[in-house]
Amino acid sequence: MNAYIESIITDQEKVKSLDHGARLAGNVHQEILLEPEFMQHIRWVEYMGLVCDEWLKCTRNRELKGINMIHSWIVRQFKNEYNPVHHHSGHISGVGYLKVPQNMGSSNQDGKPGNPNGKLVFIHGSPNVFCESTLEIQPEVGDFYLFPSYLQHAVYPFSGTDEERRSVSFNAVMDADAAAY
Repeated sequence: MNAYIESIITDQEKVKSLDHGARLAGNVHQEILLEPEFMQHIRWVEYMGLVCDEWLKCTRNRELKGINMIHSWIVRQFKNEYNPVHHHSGHISGVGYLKVPQNMGSSNQDGKPGNPNGKLVFIHGSPNVFCESTLEIQPEVGDFYLFPSYLQHAVYPFSGTDEERRSVSFNAVMDADAAAY
């Protein structure tokens, strides 16, 4: 996927034709729609179908009968760019990391616990005594996360480097069996 994107970004006409940013929440450098031919070549929908089937079996004791990929795209994020709180369309979404900067930058205040720079944050509910309402994830190349499309999430900006933070995302509609929840 990285080689595919590297070949795309050298062709400004191609980038312009595949620009998906106007339809997405991000305030990032580029959001490039994956071409259907490329997804077919790498068997992307088939692979994500297998992954989603396993996810359904493990979490809901259900089996996937079919999957319809709505969109899949690459997010190219650089220093000080971010993805504000948003949710996706469809039933299921995912994000995987293709490039991650070595240094996301330090916190502006010494002694501050944690540093959210460049992290993905999932948001559900409101804070309470017994349960956190957010989950921050430090991206690592090769990690892939599935989540319900309605789950709100965001990506914090980073400041430590001029390197690219690159991810692949998708939205899909699932057709699952009628097993009990």
